[in-house]
Amino acid sequence: MITLKVIAHIHTDFPTKFGIPRQSGLADTNAEILFEPDYRSPDACRGLEEFSHLWLIWGFSEAIRENFSPTVRPPRLGGNQRVGVFASRSPFRPNSLGLSCVALEGLEKREGTGIVLHVRGADLLDGTPIYDIKPYLPYVDCHEEALGGFAERMKEYELCVEIPDIWMELVPKEHREILVQVLSQDPRPSYQNDHQRVYGMEYAGMEVRFQVKGNVLRVCEIEIKRAD
Repeated sequence: MITLKVIAHIHTDFPTKFGIPRQSGLADTNAEILFEPDYRSPDACRGLEEFSHLWLIWGFSEAIRENFSPTVRPPRLGGNQRVGVFASRSPFRPNSLGLSCVALEGLEKREGTGIVLHVRGADLLDGTPIYDIKPYLPYVDCHEEALGGFAERMKEYELCVEIPDIWMELVPKEHREILVQVLSQDPRPSYQNDHQRVYGMEYAGMEVRFQVKGNVLRVCEIEIKRAD
């Protein structure tokens, strides 16, 4: 029996699950990883700056299911076709562990916090617990001949994003391109295709409302949320 210890938490621009990229690396999202007090020794990260990418092993803290189901319905298959849980990356697993590959942008020594890792491309909810961090090794982790199964057939799926200037001007410049990347991946549940429905997602202190008609996602309002 292994007891997993939370070694860190990640801080992202996604306070809710809706809108989070479906896989790591699909959008250039920025995030910080802050270690728990017991793991803040600088020695624990010695040599990490030599690597460009990291594997994160983390917990689906907001996806809890009591009973085990051997099959799941992947969103990219429309939510109505079942595959085996081990043929998917569904959060509803016997052990609710996630695996993400992120780019390491830098290490910062912060007073009172210790070493902070700045990463790009994370697909995690703000505050997600991190159980382990491992360096990505291209010579063993990259397999160019690998088959992607049903996910490979859907990798080119992308929406055309339209954000009127009146709303784009409200978005901080450093978040504009990332927001377009996130929206282009279609944040909606795959089983929902109501052209009249207005969807809303929270990102980087904003409430972004949009509609999808055909292959076009159009932002209809952006509201800046006030800090509590």
